Formats: sequence, structure tokens, C-alpha cells
Amino acid sequence: MRGRSTVSFPVTIVTSVQGAAGLRRPLEMLEAALVRAGLEVRRLGDDRGGMLADVARSSSVVLYTPGAGEADVPALAEFVGTVRGHNDRIPILLFGEQLTARTIPQSVLSRIDGVVNAYEDTPDFLARKIQREVSHYLGRLAPPFFEALMRYANDGAYSWHCPGHSGGTAFLKSPVGTLFHEFFGENLLRADVCNAVEDLGQLLDHSGPIADSERLAAKTFRADHLFFVTNGTSTSNKIVWNSLVGPGDIVAVDRNCHKSVLHAIILTGAVPIYLMPTRNRAGVIGPIPRSEFTAASLQAKIEASPLITDKSRPIRLLTLTQSTYDGIIYRADELKRTLDGVVDALHFDEAWLPHASFHGLYEGMHGVANDRERTGRTVVYATQSTHKLLAGLSQASQILVQDTTGGHFDERVFAQAYRMHTSTSPQYAIIASCDVSAEMMAGKRGPALVEETITEAMEFRRTVIRVGAECAKSGDWWFGVWGPDTPPRTGLADRAEWELTADAGWHGFDRVDDGFTMLDPIKVTLTTPGLTVGGEFSGPGAPAVPGVVLARYLAEHGVVVEKTGLYSLFVLFTIGITKGRWNSLVAELHRFKSAYDGNAAVERLMPEFAGAFPEYAGRGLRDLCEALHGTYRDADLAELTTAVYTEPVEQVTLPGTAWTAMAAGRVEHVPVEKLAGRTTAVLLTPYPPGIPLLVPGERISSSIVRFLRHEQILAHRWPGFTGITHGVVEEQDGHRTVACLL
Repeated sequence: MRGRSTVSFPVTIVTSVQGAAGLRRPLEMLEAALVRAGLEVRRLGDDRGGMLADVARSSSVVLYTPGAGEADVPALAEFVGTVRGHNDRIPILLFGEQLTARTIPQSVLSRIDGVVNAYEDTPDFLARKIQREVSHYLGRLAPPFFEALMRYANDGAYSWHCPGHSGGTAFLKSPVGTLFHEFFGENLLRADVCNAVEDLGQLLDHSGPIADSERLAAKTFRADHLFFVTNGTSTSNKIVWNSLVGPGDIVAVDRNCHKSVLHAIILTGAVPIYLMPTRNRAGVIGPIPRSEFTAASLQAKIEASPLITDKSRPIRLLTLTQSTYDGIIYRADELKRTLDGVVDALHFDEAWLPHASFHGLYEGMHGVANDRERTGRTVVYATQSTHKLLAGLSQASQILVQDTTGGHFDERVFAQAYRMHTSTSPQYAIIASCDVSAEMMAGKRGPALVEETITEAMEFRRTVIRVGAECAKSGDWWFGVWGPDTPPRTGLADRAEWELTADAGWHGFDRVDDGFTMLDPIKVTLTTPGLTVGGEFSGPGAPAVPGVVLARYLAEHGVVVEKTGLYSLFVLFTIGITKGRWNSLVAELHRFKSAYDGNAAVERLMPEFAGAFPEYAGRGLRDLCEALHGTYRDADLAELTTAVYTEPVEQVTLPGTAWTAMAAGRVEHVPVEKLAGRTTAVLLTPYPPGIPLLVPGERISSSIVRFLRHEQILAHRWPGFTGITHGVVEEQDGHRTVACLL
């Protein structure tokens, strides 16, 4: 298969601990024949069970030598089951002296690809037989689009189409271009082509190999339809919205949704009503109560809206963040039953949940599953960022659709919205990563990868909890993890432990419905001392580590986290996480604690940071943490940052109308201290966490002014340790302003 000669997929020979001693010489002869045939070979013993997952993923054929007699049958069955658990396609051959189907149990026979007996054929003939298995396996390895792209890139044909670098040759005409070419490599640049290459199909028309791969991915993700998107889930969300929503349509939206959903409201001219989640005082976004989703509650919101004149209009679309940033997910099957016929379409923004359909822990907790009960009138959509938790390149995304029993999904309209938002020059490497990412999850491979991810996350959680318990015995401090205090066992999480209940104190939410939501254990919020989930700050002298200080330290030591809270860090476990990676994080936490306890100098611990902000260079780490903690405590930031997200919002005009006024210049830029009572024309989005605070067309409250002013004070007093609110502009005179309606 062209283009794969540089990839190493060895034939792996695994010998049972009880393997027949008489096979040593035949195995050596076979190995030599395999090498003569041009195949790479590696030898292992099956006592190295921890390596079998790697064997299943990185080999072209597995040749296993079982022990003699019935005593080795359990070991044989276990070996085959382990390999198949990680790869349901790789050829498994048994090698022995007199192996026959009569002596091999049916449970093994049904899962292997053949038997090779040492003395029946010559080693060179056996090598050719194995070479055929290798060729057949590798020939089917790549999914349709990736296969076509590799074939095209390796064809050696001159291109007379864009992009202008012509397969990378333009870069070689410049020294800096040569550096670029060397860094990214020729394959990536040869595969960077335009839509004039008909052999690759068309993303805009979903034709050719692209369409073949989308159909395969739909089968893998249990969707009726699946569409690859190369501009991220922000664009996926807008495609769904533009295919369904027009000016004046009523839409129901999770108030803590991603800003792309709010952009979609602006673009479509929709009239929003909002579903309000709870929050705890540590800044973690909680679930929307079950009662918010009832037909009566939604109608009450319509009645109360000053922007809706016709109260009888139906809700065109409801969008729900299905996994919040912090990992809260809803019982999707229940919501589909509750909302069927109440809304025309139901959209789960599953940017952080593409893994859920591959493990029983999440059964019923993801939006699209065409092997489960269908809705009668409400079409169900899910948008997923395959680049976030699976193996896609950045901006790799996909849209999943589950149609109703009556077939209400209109693919013709959807296609027009898709073309509106999709580039005519998509990045083919991103399309290939969508293709490959889906193929990686097909069959037994997806469940194995997700189970491994859950296991690693649980081991990290249990390690942090164990160390914390040991420190507590001596009155010492340590970090924590937000979530249930799971028993100190090994293995997988128990679903019941992760479901949120009203009587559980660990989550800190005021309102929780039993049996409605759960915390995804792979979304790990690492907590630091200084603040409880109830919003209580530790007093002077007690350990206190603001999250931003720990994040700065970790970043300078090669550990970059996903999100930083007041006293927490969000650590994302994906299918790419390894034991070595999370154990390195634990080691860094130990080093930080030692530095904190010893009040080590900031300039020694974080020389790059101290160089950028020399005012901190001479301070001790503990002194710095205590001073910043005092600022947070005196301002009661826990209460303030909760209040600005949970207080009632006054809608003055439609988001689209406010945006249009800004684009037309009918706004004025108002200083932060004079904002109270004004109507914002822009999204106000604090980072972290990146959740919009206000939508265009909404009234700015005194609490929000206090929040923005405090953010400004923090920026001056603690440079390098504060966030920023998008939508707030720093003027040349140093004042901060927000664009407001006249």
C-alpha cells in the first residue's frame, strides 16, 4: 500500500510462558524467513500483559505460541480476548506443532484468523502466508478519505491548482520557508490541496471518499447522518442554527452556553428565552433543574419575555450544553422524551462529549443514538469537537443527526446552511483527522480507548485523594479533586457514584434533581486550598493557593491546564493521556507544595514569569499566595463571581438588533464606572472561564459594574494574575469601556 512503507507495523511473535520448548528452533527459522520477506519482527512473552494493548494497536499480525495441552487453554483464551478487546481487526495466528480445530476451544477459534503448524510447510512459505495477512490488514487500515488522500499525495503528479505553495515546493525557495517545510514535513504539504481534486470528493457536496467516510463515521457514532466540519464546533453550531432558525423564531438556550450559540442567535435574528443553571460558590457551573425543561415552564418564560409579542408561537429550537465545561451531563434520553413535540428541534452541544457513545458509563447520557428510542416530532442534533477529547486535529468537528419516526429532518435545507458556513478551501488534513478519529473509535477500539481514559482519570483522582488523606493524618495540607470521594479501589468508576443527588455535599449546588445529571469522571477539577464549594475563604495563616498561581507555576514547568478557577484547575483527560503524563503532574504538585511550605523565591521557581513581572521576583511563594488570597477574600470574589452569573437578566432588545446597531455605529463607548443601567451592544465574556456574562441587548447591572471594576483593580494590583473580559476595551488613556446602545 503506497505511502505506508515508512510506518512500522511489525509482526509480533508472542510466546506463552508454557510454550512448547520444541518450537524454539522453528520459531527462529520462521523469524529469519519473515525478515527475508522484508517484514519487521519483534518477540515478546505473554507474561508482559501490560504491553498487549500496544501490541494490538501497533502490530500488523500477532503470532501466538500457546502452551501444550488443556492446561494452557485459559491463558490462550485470555490472550486472544485481551488483544481483541483493543483491536477487533488485527490478524491473530496460532503457531504450534500439531494445532487443530479439534483441540482449540470454539471461544478462541471464532476470534482468530488461522493456525500455522511448524513442520507442515517451509518457513519461507509460512512467511509468504503471513505477509499476505499483513498486506490484507494494512490495506484495509485507512478509512476511505484518508486512503484517497494518501494515494493522491504519494502519486508524484504536478499540481496546477491552489494552494500556491504547490505541494510545499514554494517554501523551498526561501530560507524561512525551508524551515517551515522541514518542521511540518512533505506529507502534510503534499496533502494540502484544493477542491479541484475530484478524486478526493467534495466536502461541500458530501461526495466521493468524503461521503463514504461520513457514512462510516455515522455508523460508528450511531447517527442517521454525520457531517464533518473543519472550522470547529463553533461553526457546527451555526450550521445547525442556520438550517432551522429565522428572524423572530423563539429559541430556548442554556444560559451558560458557548458564545458560538449566542453568535447564532445574533446571526439568525432569533428571540431567546434562557434556561438557568445553578452554580456553587467555587465557580463550578451546575445543572439546569429538571423543572426548567417542562412545557409549562418554557411557556411561562415565553409569557414573561418582553421581546415576544405572539405568545402562541412554538419554540423552534432548544440548545443545551451537554457536558458543561466542568463535566456535568444530563440524562439525554429523558430530555428527548420530555421535549418531543414541545420544541421543533433539540440540539445537544456535545463539544466536550464525543466519547460518550462508546462506553456504558454514559448510556442514555448523549443526544444521538439511533439504536435507542426515537422522537416522534423533534429532530435531534449533536455537535461534537473530535479534536477536544478524541484524536482530531484542532478545529475538527462533526454534526450528528437523529431523525424522527416521521422523517422531519430536511437534508436539502441543511445542505444550504452547511455551504453557507463551510470554506470552499477546507484544510484536507483536518478532514482526514475527522475520518481517522472516527475510524479509531469503530468496533472494539473505541470502547477500549474510552475505558482506558476513564481508568486513568480514576487512578489520578484516587491518587490525589489518597495523598490528601495521608497528609491530613499529620495535619498537613494537600490538593483535592472536585467530585465524590470514591472508595480507594482500582478499576472503573461506578455510575451511581457519579450521579448528582440532592443529599450529596461534595458538589455544593443549591438545586439538584436526583437521577437527572452526572459528573463525567474524566473532567477533573483539581482544587487548591483556600475556598470551599460553599464559598468560605480560609482565614489568615491557613494554607491558601489561588488557582492562577499554581497554573503559572505548572505552565513554566511544562504542564498547561485547560481552565483556571479561583481555587481550582481543570485537568482534561482525553484518549491521549498516559500514566506517565498524570504521574508527572502529581510530581509537580508535590514540588509546588514543598516550594510553598518553604516560601521559596518566585524568581527561582518561575524565572520566566519573574522576568516578565519583576515586581514579584523577590517575593516568597507562600507570601505571594497569602497576599493574593487576602485580596480575593476581602472582595468576597466567590460571592461576586457567582452573583453576576445567577442574578436575573433584563432583556431590552433583541441580540441581533443590538449587534446591528453597533455595526452601524449607533453606539457609544461608556467607561466601566458609568455602565450601570446601560444596554450592552456586545458580548461580555470573562476569561477564564469563557462563559458569556451578558448578551447584546441586555441591561448592565450594578453587580456586573462592580465585577468589571474589581477586574480592573486586580489588573493594576496583580498584573499577570488576572483574567480579561472580552467586550471590554482598554482605551489609550487607560480607561476601560464597553460599547452600549445610544
